[in-house]
Amino acid sequence: MIDRSRLEEIVREAGRIAMGKWPGDGHEVESWEKEPGSPVCAADIAVDSFLKRELGRLLPSAGWLSEETADDAERLGKGLAWLVDPIDGTRDFLRGRAGWGVSVALVSERRPLIGMLFAPARGEEWIGIAGKGSWRNEERLVASQRIRLAGARVPTDSLPKEDHDLTMVDKPNSIALRVAMVAADEADLVATLRWGFEWDIAAATLIAREAGAAISDAFGQPLNYNKRDPRAFGLLVSATGIHQEAVERLAERAGRLAG
Repeated sequence: MIDRSRLEEIVREAGRIAMGKWPGDGHEVESWEKEPGSPVCAADIAVDSFLKRELGRLLPSAGWLSEETADDAERLGKGLAWLVDPIDGTRDFLRGRAGWGVSVALVSERRPLIGMLFAPARGEEWIGIAGKGSWRNEERLVASQRIRLAGARVPTDSLPKEDHDLTMVDKPNSIALRVAMVAADEADLVATLRWGFEWDIAAATLIAREAGAAISDAFGQPLNYNKRDPRAFGLLVSATGIHQEAVERLAERAGRLAG
């Protein structure tokens, strides 16, 4: 296993770099769109460059997959790979809101070994280690134990009419932080019905799984990481007692949207 203390130091420093550019602390931010509807800012690039350098030094044999770095297929031939989102929740970052974080996971044989999520604007440091558990600010996490889907807490801004029996709770822009809410028993269900990327969720899904949550794609199938195509359709993270019911509720919508 890698040097955990050094990994934590690196991710914390990445968070400090981001905070030094966060408009929520009064800093001016330079931003643009990679493509319509997909914002990026100078902080994304600065954090990405720092993490690529320092994580490369920490584990030179590992491949690299990041939202802000051009993909290199060489990662597929390596036994280990870093999956990184330098700032997950860029929209909240740009608005000066706290719902963003730095997400780093180390993956082996398509499964996360260790994942860290640092949300410095919220004062939250999350870590999960495969087979050993997960923690927020050194407090052991136990995921939601809910057994009925009706009434389940969902971090969202709105609910479609067919889901009005669910309960809305506060939604950070970062999908990783929303997944971590299930790990911390602050939400019961997080579901997406769109194509998403591995770097967004690798760390957070490990944190949730190690806390006892159930994890799958929108169709109830296991998630794999460091694939040639680093995408999956949909994400479903929930209390284990409602997972199958949630899959069944979303099945028709998922099939229609995935084509």
